[in-house]
Amino acid sequence: MKLRFLLALLFITFYTTQIWAQYANVRGFLYEKATGEPVIFTTIFLKGTQLGAATDVNGYFSITKIPAGNYKIVVYSMGYDSLEENITVSANEIVSKKYYLNKTAINLKTVDISAERTEYKTDVKMSVTKVTPKEISKIPSVGGEPDLAQYLQVVPGVIFSGDQGGQLYIRGGTPIQNKVLLDGMVIYNPFHSIGLFSVFDTDIIANADVFTGGFPAQYGGRISAVMDVTTRDGNKKRLAGKLSVNPFASKLTLEGPLIKQKETGGSSTSFVVSYKNSYLNKTSDVLYKYVNDEAGLPYSFNDIYAKVSINGTNGSKLNVFGFNFNDKVDFTPISEFNWKSTGFGTKFIVVPNGSSTLMDGVFAYSKYKMQLKEADDKPRTSEIGGFNMGLNFTYFFGQDELKYGLEVLGFKTDFEFYNAAGNRLGQEENTTEFGTYLNYRKVAGKFVIQPGLRLHYYSSLTELAIEPRFSAKYNATDFLRFKLAAGIYKQNFLSATSDRDVVNFFYGFLSAPENLPANFNGSKVDSRLQQANHFILGTEIDLPHHFSVNIEGYIKDFAQVINVNRNKIYDDVGANSDKPDELKKDFIVENGIAKGIDFNLKYEYKKVYLWFVYSIGFVDRFDGNDEYMPSFDRRHNVNIVASYTFGKDLLWELNSRLNYGSGFPFTPTQGFYPYQNFSQGVNTNYNSSNGQLGIIYGELNANRLPDYARLDLTLKRTFVLSSRSNLEATASVINLLNRQNIFYFNRVTFQRVDQLPILPALGVSMTF
Repeated sequence: MKLRFLLALLFITFYTTQIWAQYANVRGFLYEKATGEPVIFTTIFLKGTQLGAATDVNGYFSITKIPAGNYKIVVYSMGYDSLEENITVSANEIVSKKYYLNKTAINLKTVDISAERTEYKTDVKMSVTKVTPKEISKIPSVGGEPDLAQYLQVVPGVIFSGDQGGQLYIRGGTPIQNKVLLDGMVIYNPFHSIGLFSVFDTDIIANADVFTGGFPAQYGGRISAVMDVTTRDGNKKRLAGKLSVNPFASKLTLEGPLIKQKETGGSSTSFVVSYKNSYLNKTSDVLYKYVNDEAGLPYSFNDIYAKVSINGTNGSKLNVFGFNFNDKVDFTPISEFNWKSTGFGTKFIVVPNGSSTLMDGVFAYSKYKMQLKEADDKPRTSEIGGFNMGLNFTYFFGQDELKYGLEVLGFKTDFEFYNAAGNRLGQEENTTEFGTYLNYRKVAGKFVIQPGLRLHYYSSLTELAIEPRFSAKYNATDFLRFKLAAGIYKQNFLSATSDRDVVNFFYGFLSAPENLPANFNGSKVDSRLQQANHFILGTEIDLPHHFSVNIEGYIKDFAQVINVNRNKIYDDVGANSDKPDELKKDFIVENGIAKGIDFNLKYEYKKVYLWFVYSIGFVDRFDGNDEYMPSFDRRHNVNIVASYTFGKDLLWELNSRLNYGSGFPFTPTQGFYPYQNFSQGVNTNYNSSNGQLGIIYGELNANRLPDYARLDLTLKRTFVLSSRSNLEATASVINLLNRQNIFYFNRVTFQRVDQLPILPALGVSMTF
């Protein structure tokens, strides 16, 4: 199978290379002149022709299939002066260029979407949201500091489980089924325990691609969603940075040249460092003492990320990076939870001379450890650490693109947990995985077709996963497009916490376990992998007056999901061989369907930005006996984001966000009874010993919690200190209407704990 795949790949590469050899190729990079940073997702085209290309996240572009002759290259990008250059190309010639754009001196606050609409016609763009700091800044920020975690909560198809301990559930998938990459490195937990903050610094993000389904074959090892974050390289011309302070946290970002770019287009070495520190557990005792019955907000974290970029004269570069993220929640004396994540890696991009190929690769190592201490003095721990390395090749043929690559991953899991009965569960395992993939994008008239194939081998399971992917688009008119995607996705990881629990600080990481039932729903369980099949249909409509609409209907068929067995009452030993598997195995097999429709309406013009998102979704699970709705099954979810820039010189900005979500399912209580655990075995005197309070539960997740609603508001004022320095003052309010959204309910004491109440804050930041 692998040999046939490689031979087919070599044939396609040779054949397409021969076809386009008679044409010229203009390739290169587009940079910002003041900083040397790449200018991303900008269209470069040959005036008077249909030939052009958009820059990628590295600022790279490649215009191929150019007949010999004289042309004028044109570059238009919002916020920059336009650029034009006359060029002459010959057959079989590869012309390398570097262009540098100056920031425009006139702030028109307008949006040129022609480049984006051009890309929509040549790329399927199914279920993907491209996020830059510009978009993140439109979301009301906590204390004035925008964060990717707050932006992701309004992405179509994303369900956020709460302000405290919140996780993201994407189109029916659980957090463990979402893959997160930072500069190509695997991040096992991108969100802090207080759900308003991520580990990412918005000011160093270049771009984040968020796939809610139907993602291409270069992404493997997860069955629900992908978040791919890329950071900037740092200013190549001068020392710059940002300092911010608010009641929640403070932050310092520094960037600049280690070896300054002496001339435009020359080589350089630059760095960027970001440090965030939260002291909310201290300030809340004074400012927010009314939260959690005067217990305040016992959350704290600190994040540091550093990156060095070595940039060559032809656009090739080498990045070296590392991070250390920490998080702590202290609900003394009830529980204490903390986690730590560390990692380092290197990523490179090579532009070979005399070839239209772009080659990139990554090698990284990361480690994540979490620990939960509770009153029973039995610590729960989970640790995962490992490496990932990959090599990718991209060929450009006109508007077509061929991409293929290899990937190797290795990791170790170490897990220890005590269940409600006091029994210890543990796993320590090493795993190695190998992957290879092929993607091809073909633009044929009004059609865009993108087939893909991924082969992923799990050595510890001796199992090969074959994952075909396919997406396509039909450009019906200049303003109406239809698209579809389908694919098979598999993964090894599973969570050590049941999907039936909606909020868990501790959830743990496990590789595919062996202790599974022999059969499920009448069929033999012959694979330890989880699997989901994606089917998506959508349409894009460019409406008059700067409105655009994107509608997607999806089905995620979770053909096999492995979950913790909450019904286990017997040990899996020979003496219990007559007992059914669902009562003695540590894990169970389930399946289910997630289906829904995501509606997205955007308006962006001059000083106004509006974003309306409505999602309706249905998620169910079947465990072999009962069908139930998991605790993250939210039927309706609405987000309305509005941003308005105003005042003299447009230095004021007002941002708002309204989120409404229908209630999550929960299992009702039917009654109570005296529970005797027979701690002394047959010698237990149940007539005289005191029993514990036992709970009789109703039908699993048969009822619904109250609806969730939250309105956030931010007002910003910018003060221009110099041509390179600004001071920004921010007033923000979280949960402006002081809505009482339920967080936790104690069945025994009938005590209710709510999510965050109204939280006003003032913040200030200075860029230099």
